[in-house]
Amino acid sequence: MINPFLYLGRKLLYSWVRTQVQPQSVAALGIDPDKPVVYVLQRRLVSNLLVLSREARALGLPPALAAFHADGVKSGRSLFFLSRPEPWFGAAKPGYSALLQELVGRARANPAFDVQLVPVSILWGRAPDKADSFWQLLFSDGWAKHGRFRQFFTIVLHGRQTFVRFSEPLSLRELTGDSADDALALRKAARVLRVHFRRQREMAIGPDLSHRRTQVSELLASSPVQQAIANEAEANGGSVKALHKAQEQARAYALEIAADYSYPVVRILARFLTWLWTRLYDGVEVSNFDTVSNLASDHEIVYLPSHRSHIDYLLLSYLVFNHGLMVPHIAAGANLNLPLVGGVLRRGGAFFLRRSFKGNKVYSAVFNEYLHMMVTKGHSIEYFVEGGRSRTGRLLAPMPGMLGMTVQSYLRDSARPILFVPIYIGYEKLFEGRTYVGELMGRPKKKESLLDLLLTVRELKKNFGKVHVNFGEPIRLATILDAHNPDWRTSGPTEGRPSWLVASIEQLMRTIATGINAAAVVHPVGLVSLALLATPRHAMDARQLERQLDATRQLALLAPYDARTVVTDMDGAAMIVYCEQIKLLQRQGHPLGDILHLYPDDAVLLTYARNNVLHLYALPALITFLVAYNGAMSRERLHRLAQMAYPFLSAELFLRWPERELAAAMDRYLDALTELAWLRKDGERYAAPELNSDEHGQMLLLGQAIRPTLLRYFITLAMLTRHGTGSMTPAELESQCHLHAQRLSLLREFNAPEFFDKAIFRTFIDTLKKTGYASVHEDGTLHFDQRLDLAAADARALLPPDVRQAVL
Repeated sequence: MINPFLYLGRKLLYSWVRTQVQPQSVAALGIDPDKPVVYVLQRRLVSNLLVLSREARALGLPPALAAFHADGVKSGRSLFFLSRPEPWFGAAKPGYSALLQELVGRARANPAFDVQLVPVSILWGRAPDKADSFWQLLFSDGWAKHGRFRQFFTIVLHGRQTFVRFSEPLSLRELTGDSADDALALRKAARVLRVHFRRQREMAIGPDLSHRRTQVSELLASSPVQQAIANEAEANGGSVKALHKAQEQARAYALEIAADYSYPVVRILARFLTWLWTRLYDGVEVSNFDTVSNLASDHEIVYLPSHRSHIDYLLLSYLVFNHGLMVPHIAAGANLNLPLVGGVLRRGGAFFLRRSFKGNKVYSAVFNEYLHMMVTKGHSIEYFVEGGRSRTGRLLAPMPGMLGMTVQSYLRDSARPILFVPIYIGYEKLFEGRTYVGELMGRPKKKESLLDLLLTVRELKKNFGKVHVNFGEPIRLATILDAHNPDWRTSGPTEGRPSWLVASIEQLMRTIATGINAAAVVHPVGLVSLALLATPRHAMDARQLERQLDATRQLALLAPYDARTVVTDMDGAAMIVYCEQIKLLQRQGHPLGDILHLYPDDAVLLTYARNNVLHLYALPALITFLVAYNGAMSRERLHRLAQMAYPFLSAELFLRWPERELAAAMDRYLDALTELAWLRKDGERYAAPELNSDEHGQMLLLGQAIRPTLLRYFITLAMLTRHGTGSMTPAELESQCHLHAQRLSLLREFNAPEFFDKAIFRTFIDTLKKTGYASVHEDGTLHFDQRLDLAAADARALLPPDVRQAVL
């Protein structure tokens, strides 16, 4: 029976306290019901005891205040504290609980005896959105130890924002191991538990970093930076003055780069961002975050989100913090180091880097060493592998710079394993959409300024729909290194980048890009844009659009792109209502049935939303496009044409399948399309449905999604073969293709600037070289043989005659 004083104390405490508990179900802990459970709290405070007893009962766990009795070990409660009783002033000192001592002794005496130790972390004031004053920030949980007096005020100010995390049970027998005596086993068990609690606190509020000036001093004193300073001084004459100048230069670089992380500022920023998201968006939907929270305590986490908007910087940090983990240090471009704004971002964890520092060896050494210091101190990192924001909605090719520096840092010190976490961020309506359209049309990229930032306040009146954030499959760096050099752990630090390291980084880039795309979200705006942009006037009968949305959603469920891909649970009717609410769809009444169409200015903007999900439908769209314009095709011919097009589709859209898995993926989509009645199967041949059927119209619309991509391919091949081998450089071909696609877009196609984006043609030309269809000779021109002519002939079969003629 519970002590009546504790019962009343719990009732009184919970009249004020509100908790956020992780995990939310007992099944996630994996507790063995046949073994006894003992809870572990770090700090000996009555408030912590009361919170534990309440939340353990709420989760359906064994009661923490019940007596413990197992194999002769008896205790009035099934819990112990790592620290001694808290004084009223000052901090508690570590000590050994009597129950822990008895458990360790019994485990050593009886090899069959074991207990599940469940550590429970309790942070007062961890919630990010309720800090109203300096006093609340002062009394929020941090690294400083404190006694009962301060704890009282912490509960008063932060009791409604208490964070509780139950960790997976630790085996007492595994903790003690084969220690020589009881004292050694006790020290070992207590040390493991203290490290566990420290890691949990690091996950929540970040490592206990010293002051920024101390960090900079430590950075400048490191051997690589000192060597770079000495080399710079030597290159400038080697005088004392040259050395002093190089040292001052290095210090200036360090201050320019380094973050000035402030936990109180992070909490104030989180409160501001809660207000901002409420004004801008209908909600932020997060999927698969447990991917990170389950691994963060034992790994160095590198967050790698897709880069769609400046909002990305703030959004991901906010979500990570709001889910109980520390804010990552973010690599931000130096262009964002604006007056006032730069200082706030720096205190929120941003560190700044120049777009290019090739040739500046002092800056390079300082930046590399700063990144290494952050990684080795246990701070999670966030950066954008694309280098810049995507202007088209497609994922950009990853850049090797930051990835290479991270890998080389790990090779210097691999004590803590690194996990790269690819993250998909999808906006239903993009904050910078009109700016991107202007840049694609040729308008110069505008430099960021404080004035422009202030002017964006006008956008707060608009509704930007929802934001979808999905955490992809973590990538273990050690696994990739093992595949390319099994001896990397013993080979020591590498000078430069040997071939195996270059290959490792290239594989890492590809794996990250496909991982981001595999975590895509099929959201209503993406499906609506996929359907309406395929129509000549971007309008459809309301009932027809509803059926089209239902069918394309069903296709994503019948043949899932990846286990991480998230598909909206809205049906077609609900999607239409939602898109009308956020003013993406306009309804026009008609006696024969309502017509839905896009707002005039939004069609071009919606190409961005379509491109966010285009890769998910690339293969089925290719199949339906081929069958629709050829009437019927054999399975063998479909496979052969897909095999020809796949390297280029994969390079542009970062599709997830290696070429050896393409045939199996094609067959899955053929089966799904047949089940939807979009294809009719006759032996080894696939035919289009009846011309007057709904299914025929639906499969035609899906096929149109891949049409712009195939058009670009045909333009490039036709241009190259017409001019002949050795007549054009890659840059000349890219420029000519861009101009012809632009002209075709104005004359015959939907005039969307993403259709003639130079970067897409550049990717296609690079893939021609990588696949051996073309090569660059010493004079810089592209050379090819009859294989390219055959590929061009095959490409003609991918397009209907009128389109081929228009291009030619």
